[in-house]
Amino acid sequence: MKKYIVLCAGFCLALSMTSCKSSESAYKKAYEKAKQYDTQTAQQQTTTQPATYEEPAVVAPVQTKPANEVRRVDNYDNVSVRSERVAVVNGSGLKAYSVVVGSFGLQSNAEGLQQRLKNAGYDAQIVKNEDRNMFRVVAATFDSKADAARCRDQFREQEAYKDAWLLSNQ
Repeated sequence: MKKYIVLCAGFCLALSMTSCKSSESAYKKAYEKAKQYDTQTAQQQTTTQPATYEEPAVVAPVQTKPANEVRRVDNYDNVSVRSERVAVVNGSGLKAYSVVVGSFGLQSNAEGLQQRLKNAGYDAQIVKNEDRNMFRVVAATFDSKADAARCRDQFREQEAYKDAWLLSNQ
């Protein structure tokens, strides 16, 4: 029985070693056939298609701009404005549009921010939204929406007031 197993194993090994061997002549024939096909298609393309002149594509020169140039479109009609019913707690009174730079649940926190703004030269005011029980700190107030939006944008450029928004008094 062992002889049969050894004999079968040897036969399988010999068969596997000799049956998968590729010959170099087969590769050479395939290469020649592919090369012949390429030359035939190239000849057909030159005979069927007349020679055409293609103009090179016109490329516009690249214009460089400095990295610090910023273009802004002043379209203040589309600036979002939040409307709230507020009452003045501390200040001279509101106009149609106000720039809010802080909202607090405690009046003492609002007074602290108001004092900082007054020290910086702003006519800061505190208003209260009774519906939400929030004290809003108004840095400036304006009659026109465009002026209020410009002022809000100036405040947003400062890190401390990057969340400034516009309020319309109802």
